[in-house]
Amino acid sequence: MRLLTSPSPRPGAGADEHVSGAARARALLAAALSPLVTGYAAVAALFALVTAIASQAHFSAAGVLLAAAPGWLAAYQVPVEIGGVPLGLLPLLPTAGVVALVARTAAAAAQRLRYTEPAQGGTLIGVIAGAHGVTGAAISLLSDDSTLTVGPLAALLVPALVAGAAATLGIARPCGLLTAARRYLDPLALHGLRAGALGLATLLAGGALLLAVGTAFSVPTMRQLFADHAPGPGSGFGMLLLALGYVPNAVVLALGFATGPGFQLGSVSMSPLSFSGGPVPGMPLLAALPEQQAAWWPAFLVLPAVAGTLVGWSLRRAHDDPVARLRTVGVAGAVIGFGVVLLGTLAGGRLGEGQLDPVAIPVGLASIAAFCWIAVPGGLVAWFAGPGRPRVRSRSEPERPGDAATTMTTTTPETPETPETGETGETGENTDTAEEAAEDTAEDAAGELPEDPEDAEDPEAEPDGEPPPGDTGDTAGQPDEPEEPEEPEEPEDDDFDDLDETPDTGESGIPGHTGEGPDPEADRSER
Repeated sequence: MRLLTSPSPRPGAGADEHVSGAARARALLAAALSPLVTGYAAVAALFALVTAIASQAHFSAAGVLLAAAPGWLAAYQVPVEIGGVPLGLLPLLPTAGVVALVARTAAAAAQRLRYTEPAQGGTLIGVIAGAHGVTGAAISLLSDDSTLTVGPLAALLVPALVAGAAATLGIARPCGLLTAARRYLDPLALHGLRAGALGLATLLAGGALLLAVGTAFSVPTMRQLFADHAPGPGSGFGMLLLALGYVPNAVVLALGFATGPGFQLGSVSMSPLSFSGGPVPGMPLLAALPEQQAAWWPAFLVLPAVAGTLVGWSLRRAHDDPVARLRTVGVAGAVIGFGVVLLGTLAGGRLGEGQLDPVAIPVGLASIAAFCWIAVPGGLVAWFAGPGRPRVRSRSEPERPGDAATTMTTTTPETPETPETGETGETGENTDTAEEAAEDTAEDAAGELPEDPEDAEDPEAEPDGEPPPGDTGDTAGQPDEPEEPEEPEEPEDDDFDDLDETPDTGESGIPGHTGEGPDPEADRSER
């Protein structure tokens, strides 16, 4: 009985009981410090490599370790000031690297600790995010001098936020976050989230295609820029690393160009429908920028339309109702609009006080444009390419001739209308009651017929006990109590509505015969 009444353990409950407290503490400490040490070491090694191969640089281990601190903050998108010059345009490629590193570390720690529930994963996320926030705040306090200035609040919150988001991605599968999302979210919302991720990836692919095409047509210009601004192997390698680090930023700017609003590089701004030129620095990555507007640029607007069509095609079977599919497309469009705002904010920023200050895309217009490019073509494809809404005929809708023929072949014929149904003709209601009333009336009429064989042979003979011809049918059934003759009353329609009552038999005792008509004796004499 105790087995039946005791609460059953939750799935995954007690899974961490096999891990001792010391082992759990070591695993959490390793998960918190491993991405910090690895990321800082990677930045320092990269700086050391560039300094070592540079032709006119002086290598110093202490200097490389000190220079790695602002590089680590830049990898986590923390804006800094170097010599009083703001640097907010930070490369996104190192950020993608640290996100992947933290996510992998969190996933390995969750498996080592045997965490299988979202609540347990929250502890791991808090430890990793807290360690990154403390490290950023410490770097900000230690580097508060005239050379490098970092805002303490930004150094505390931004690394913690980035690390926490990356750790959430890492433990989403081991700790059951994806399962919990499937359980509590609406299935249409899940379809919309997946389609939104697909559409955002398609838009980014379109931006990468634009950047690749522009770079391919400007290879000679890139070679000339490398030769002019980075002549040696060390300088060329450093310039190449700098260009590669900003490639994701350039892809996001190209996405803003493809969706319509365009982007801004200092005094230079361009979109498929407008162009404003100006001076740009000699960076090889900027060699893809055109010098003037071309009339065929509006053709690039096909790329977001293709993304919207792909989203609609992926949702064509999300639901049988076209309206529900439209709502799912709306969810996908909202996800893409939010993603464009996030990517546009991270890809832009201040870049000193030179010719490229600021670098930005109009995130408001870009998000609205991306939503429209997904919602309009995606909605049309999802509406017409998927199954139609099942047609439900209302009761008041008349049947078509084909439906009527089908009904006649599949249903039994109705009982013909009898006098008991009255003038309304509602023969389909109370059929059993009407038939029983008709049988009872026929039996009563047969019981009133005379037993004399001569009278029985004549079907029009008057039954015994019937009042003289002067009487009306109101006195039928009461021959012993003569009453004053009354004029017959016309029956009302309400008298025929009640099928449970026996209808008036009149003088002849036959249902439906009111006694009015030719006299039976006169008919007999005529025959």
